[in-house]
Amino acid sequence: MWNNFISPFFRTDVGVGQGFTLSHILSALYISPIFHIFEKRSKNHIPNISPLFLSFVDDGLFISQKKTYEKSNAFLFCSYNIITSLFNQFSLIIEHGKLEFFYFSKLTRNFNPLPLDLTPWRGLLLQLKNTWKYFSFIFDRKLSFWQHIWFYSNKAFSTIKEMEILGNSTRGLSLYHKQLLYGTCILPIMLYRFPL
Repeated sequence: MWNNFISPFFRTDVGVGQGFTLSHILSALYISPIFHIFEKRSKNHIPNISPLFLSFVDDGLFISQKKTYEKSNAFLFCSYNIITSLFNQFSLIIEHGKLEFFYFSKLTRNFNPLPLDLTPWRGLLLQLKNTWKYFSFIFDRKLSFWQHIWFYSNKAFSTIKEMEILGNSTRGLSLYHKQLLYGTCILPIMLYRFPL
């Protein structure tokens, strides 16, 4: 039903694959009410804090901006409690094995923040990660992007080594075609998201 329009009945045992265009629309329509309820409940449970929870189809992200790890962990714990209960009410499943935990920090010294204890839910104890890969970006705690640069420069170098088998100076690809391959295959890898 949409406003005053009611569609005819149809079978619901036919699924829509994750790669289909319709799957993104359906997931957004289904999950949007959860976010709306989550925002209202979290404001009641965690006053003076506007929670941030991002979702990209089946990937979710909690964001916390606190000055201490203890406050961040408490905020994340409470937010996770709320979103888990909401997903259960909507008969949705959270894959706890895919959960990740990451802090950004301006500290110059080494630090060992506390893990996020989610043992009330499936006995999870999330340890802090050193790097975080998100949509093919590799972040470190200080946003220096050295890990990102190292990964993509090595990937570009190994691709160059693999291209050597395509030809040599006597047969195979000409210098022009090698230059064309370098510009179309290597540079996009090496300069992936360079403006960022």
